Amino acid sequence: MKVKKIPLRSCVITKERLPKQELLRIVKTKEQEVKVDPTGKLNGRGAYIKKDKVVLEKAKKTKALARHLEIEIPEEIYQEIEKIIEHETSNE
Repeated sequence: MKVKKIPLRSCVITKERLPKQELLRIVKTKEQEVKVDPTGKLNGRGAYIKKDKVVLEKAKKTKALARHLEIEIPEEIYQEIEKIIEHETSNE
């Protein structure tokens, strides 16, 4: 039986290589919009962030996500990420 390969991605904040399921993808589209991509399939430049409130706070403070995507991240996006993280942790 063939073992299925688990795709790994790097968190832009912690630089950890983690399975895609443990990360959340943030995308800058061609229309210069920033969107949260829970499916991982939206077109555009993507950045992965670990699903952790501490990591999210660090991302806000250092603006590392904005630098990586080369666009200003609106506060609504950070709030949406926080809701997703809360939802994920409450289901575990």
